[in-house]
Amino acid sequence: MKKFRNIALFLSLMLIAFTIVGCTPKKDSNEGLKVEGVESQNKDVGEETQEFPIEIEDNFGNKVTMEKEPMKIVSLAPNNTEVLFALGLGDRIVGVTSYCDYPEEAKTKEIVGDFTATNLEKIVELNPDLVLVYGAGNEEDNKVLKDAGIKVLGFMPETIDAVMEDIETVGKVTGKNKEAKELVEAMNNKKNDILEKIKGQEEVRVFYEIWHDPLQAAGKGSFMNELITLSGGINIAADEKDEKGVEIAYPQYDLEKLIEKDPEVYLASQDMPDKTIESIKMRPGFEAISAIKDDRVYVFEGNEANVVSRPGPRIIEALELVAKSIHPELFK
Repeated sequence: MKKFRNIALFLSLMLIAFTIVGCTPKKDSNEGLKVEGVESQNKDVGEETQEFPIEIEDNFGNKVTMEKEPMKIVSLAPNNTEVLFALGLGDRIVGVTSYCDYPEEAKTKEIVGDFTATNLEKIVELNPDLVLVYGAGNEEDNKVLKDAGIKVLGFMPETIDAVMEDIETVGKVTGKNKEAKELVEAMNNKKNDILEKIKGQEEVRVFYEIWHDPLQAAGKGSFMNELITLSGGINIAADEKDEKGVEIAYPQYDLEKLIEKDPEVYLASQDMPDKTIESIKMRPGFEAISAIKDDRVYVFEGNEANVVSRPGPRIIEALELVAKSIHPELFK
């Protein structure tokens, strides 16, 4: 019988719903990221070429030395899977989770885990050169993989800049520097176009629902908070703190406070089939909220729900979706 162990994966909406992010220790953004290696001597190519060996220390103090380009990679989080495909590394991916559903080709890869469990035996059997986990990963699982001679790197970006830095890091460790830089440049260009559109617009009070029972919001420290702020919104849950005065990325939020803060726009993702605009409007007490009165409730469904829930290469698409919800008149 194959042995399964629990692991905290970043798995689309489910990750945020169970507040895994808020419970994982992490350094600020990509502070402390170290990349060392032999740089190319070809001045015409410059930083676009990465020679090996290369040593990388991720945000969790985990150092990895890659002697050569990893040709077999396992991804244990959808956002990491999307990064790999975006860099043209799809043919090197040998294992993913059941929630890695984008792009379509990801669904053809070997399944080595889901939201609650990772098949370590299967991963070891696949003998990958590199495993990408969400956050620091599970300490016991990481040890099993490392003892098997498998390199492990963890990523947990909560800002657009951190996403871009992680993309460039994956580019370095996989020999895809050029592709990573081109992708980041394209993301930055699209981001700037969006920001130019909403420049000077009046700010709008916004609430983003992570979960409905109990009600849970995207607070300061979440990537959704940044998307709201960049889109010309004021995140009404951004000031939530714990008993020690520390800001909470995914705080529980009671109805009384929601009514008091009175969001003008109410955003959510369809994490359950019965979560719809109408079902939100019909909740007891919600009729007092401006967003309900003015019919400004937006529920991201299907592919859009994945886009706004994964801090990966499509995060600029998420920014555009949020910006359109807050300032629809600018995107007609």
